[in-house]
Amino acid sequence: MSLLVGQGLDKYYGAQEVFTNVDMRIENRDRIGLVGPNGEGKTTLLRLFAGLEEPTSGQLTSKRQLRHGYLPQDPPLLGEVSVREFVMRVYAGVRRLERQLHELAGRLETDGSNEDLLSAYSALQGEFERLDGYVYENRITATLTGLGLKPDDFGRRLDELSGGQRTRVLLGRILLEEPDLLLLDEPTNHLDLDAVEWLEAWLQSYSGALVVVSHDRFFLEAVTQRTWEMAGKRLETYRGAYSAYVRQREARYQERLRLWEEQQAFIAKTEDFIRRHMAGQRTREAQGRRTRLERFQKEEAVERPEAPQHIRVRLRPDRRSGDIVLRFADLVVGYQRDNPLVSLPDLEVRRGMRIAVVGANGAGKTTLMRTILGELAPLMGQIRVGAGVRIGYLSQTHDYLRPDDTVLEALLEAAPDMPREKARTLLGSFLFTGDSVFKTVGQLSGGQRSRVALARLAVQDANLLVLDEPTNHLDIASQEILQEVLLTFDGTILLVSHDRYLVQALSTHVWVVTDGGLEVVEGAWNEYTEWRQRDTGDSGQAAGATVAQLEREAGKQARRERQQLNRLHTRRQELEASIQQLEDSLSRLSQTIGAAGEAQDMERVHQLGTEYRASEKRLEALWEEWEELATAIEAVG
Repeated sequence: MSLLVGQGLDKYYGAQEVFTNVDMRIENRDRIGLVGPNGEGKTTLLRLFAGLEEPTSGQLTSKRQLRHGYLPQDPPLLGEVSVREFVMRVYAGVRRLERQLHELAGRLETDGSNEDLLSAYSALQGEFERLDGYVYENRITATLTGLGLKPDDFGRRLDELSGGQRTRVLLGRILLEEPDLLLLDEPTNHLDLDAVEWLEAWLQSYSGALVVVSHDRFFLEAVTQRTWEMAGKRLETYRGAYSAYVRQREARYQERLRLWEEQQAFIAKTEDFIRRHMAGQRTREAQGRRTRLERFQKEEAVERPEAPQHIRVRLRPDRRSGDIVLRFADLVVGYQRDNPLVSLPDLEVRRGMRIAVVGANGAGKTTLMRTILGELAPLMGQIRVGAGVRIGYLSQTHDYLRPDDTVLEALLEAAPDMPREKARTLLGSFLFTGDSVFKTVGQLSGGQRSRVALARLAVQDANLLVLDEPTNHLDIASQEILQEVLLTFDGTILLVSHDRYLVQALSTHVWVVTDGGLEVVEGAWNEYTEWRQRDTGDSGQAAGATVAQLEREAGKQARRERQQLNRLHTRRQELEASIQQLEDSLSRLSQTIGAAGEAQDMERVHQLGTEYRASEKRLEALWEEWEELATAIEAVG
């Protein structure tokens, strides 16, 4: 059964048309990547699916009691509770059962032979197990740590967290809810590579349906099986993941262009016939053709397919650098001498190298770049810049762009001698046309600011590019173009990026920042993953363990603990029965000894006394074992 079906969906904000006549269907276990240029309505469509907005017209129907989980790009403030308490709310019912089990266990401590209590405990335990009660805490820990949160963060209040941390917490809670339909808007933002790979592994084993908006091409390739493209206010559907979509998109465009060109040839030929024969002997035939042509143009003719608008980037160094671009000697970088971030081996960067710097968030990649740029002094060692080297820098935060500057002013600040008309022409190649060059930087989206930063880079004529997350906020088409430009760049590139597609296509070397040091791997992403497997035995999937694997292990452990607990309870019941029997026996022995004493049968008194003392020792041993069992039950349960 379909989870969600849309027919003729239109969406307007006032007079502004976002998209029109969208037909779509989401089936169970669908894996859909939603792509397209920025500003085309992808987020709006997700919000419709999540029930946060209504279509202006058309019909959107869903399966009864459809459970969905929606991750926005910028999550709202989530309250003042702790991370753990916020996520624990997913298991409110399970925790209620857990409290009831503890209560029954306490009552069994004092009334272990009560059949009704034992029966109620057994039934409740079965329901608790069915709801994964024995593994939910393991699942929470695995999910939050998999997404890059540290155990120290679990007790922090949500309003103390950064935006990126809040995104990871909300994503973790949504994953733990395991809804029928996941709606994820740029879920890999704020995740480092390990967390992205963990999320990929989780989604690959997820049993529900997925619609994901993402500019991460590697991620789309890993987790999707169909692709929807929002472009030109319409929704186009394609079979397969990202790479299949790219091939089909080009083939579809070429086929539509061929049909349009054939149509234009037919129209031109028909108009020529009409023009030549309207006043001659074949006037009636010419009139008939004109009538049919008018009907064809009104009812059947297709419009010329629009070629997608793309940025046009040219990165050309104004001069060639020397063969040695950078040389590092005993370099240590960071902010505190007693707590450095990265210590580098002695290295040379030679002209033409394209180096990708990878590592976990906070490992020191950006700090290393800032040190190379001279913004930070090294803690130790030296950086020598080679002859003729001119550096161009692209920051992931774009912090050198002033919010009150216009787009045109931001470009001219980087190239003050450039004529204004030439600057406007250049900005047009970055899709800033007309009055859009007079928008202030503060009014721009993240993608638009990235295009301004690229335009500034293009006028620096650098032969060494230092790029910190250059594809952040760029739509996929712009990423593809930037990738081609960097591949043909006749200079040297030092690149920090989580974009595995870009790293694989571009890099000649990978520098791995890890454990306060730096390892050099020759090659691209594939060679890096092979090195990582050799070096650590890590397959790159979910940091060595998926949630499913962790749950299986936790489930095995929980079953072992339940079996042990059952054995302990059974033994305690046996002990309590033996203690009761022995205490009854001692009571009878005491009476018998008293009767023998009254009868002056001293031999019988001595014999019974020996038996009594032996029984007392056995009773003492039984009580010691009972106390040990009580301690063990408390520890296990």
